[in-house]
Amino acid sequence: MRLSRKRLKKATDEGFTLLEVLVVIVIIGLLVGFVAPAVLRQLGGARVSVAKQSIERMGSILDMYKLDVGSYPSSADGLAALVSKPSDADNWNGPYLKSSGTLLDPWNHAYIYRSPSNRSGLDYDLCSLGPKGQDASADSTDAICNH
Repeated sequence: MRLSRKRLKKATDEGFTLLEVLVVIVIIGLLVGFVAPAVLRQLGGARVSVAKQSIERMGSILDMYKLDVGSYPSSADGLAALVSKPSDADNWNGPYLKSSGTLLDPWNHAYIYRSPSNRSGLDYDLCSLGPKGQDASADSTDAICNH
């Protein structure tokens, strides 16, 4: 009778030891340590790609504006001229964009628009400040601009 009680107690005494739980936690920690940086790098690359595509699309919209009005919006009018008619745009055929607020890049910074351009060979500058969002110059290494 005693032997069967010991067997019964061993069969019902199930669970994990502290060592097993710690090993699992270490394995999960290692996996997170290796995977998280790769995921964050991919996310950063995706935002840069979205910013470049948005600048290209807005460049096409600015070209349509120029076809209608005869010139690109001035720096004073900015990208808001694509949404609401500036006072000096007689042939304005917009709105060219549906956005009613400030146009924001993937890092939630406003796009920088200048016309005429500070760079040679371009009619205008359209830039995202990039992930840091600190330097407003088109020459900044973090800035993503039209070509």
